[in-house]
Amino acid sequence: MLQEVILVNENDEQIGVMEKIAAHEKALLHRAFSVFIFNSNGLMLLQKRAVSKYHSPGLWSNACCSHPMPGEATHDAATRRLHEELGFTTSIEKAFHFTYKATFDNGLTEHEFDHVYLGHYDGSIYPEPNEVDTYKYLSISEIQKEITEYPGSFTPWFLIAFPLLKDWIHQQGNTFALPIPFKFEELLSIR
Repeated sequence: MLQEVILVNENDEQIGVMEKIAAHEKALLHRAFSVFIFNSNGLMLLQKRAVSKYHSPGLWSNACCSHPMPGEATHDAATRRLHEELGFTTSIEKAFHFTYKATFDNGLTEHEFDHVYLGHYDGSIYPEPNEVDTYKYLSISEIQKEITEYPGSFTPWFLIAFPLLKDWIHQQGNTFALPIPFKFEELLSIR
């Protein structure tokens, strides 16, 4: 099945659509999303990408990442992909966005306007084996330690998004509208 991505300008305004691999071959800016999930203990859900993925196989990343389809709202796409990749649905809210560009060994380039969503979930996880090899929950400090020691084991966008997320958490206090059982600033002190 032909998969298309939404081409955007630097303001995230749609300027066209293109087949996904072609957009990555041409390094064109397109709309994407990244979902970060925390459990009630304030631990972040990480997934290890399946080795069959077309880029960044076997690397650790946030709960899920993908692209909305043409005509699909980004929030709806993020909710859909979370269920498709990890087998659960939960409330998510947009936190912030960023733009990045990363080139991979296979000649493809991710050039994305990435919308970052956050959610809370404590239930069972059912990873889709074609998408996810395994998963784990870690604290912010544990993730930072792993990034420092093994940066090559994480996806390029996670290495960019993670410090942005930490900065965003510092700025929020308790103002974020997600129903979670802890204060956001407590995330940075959880060991």
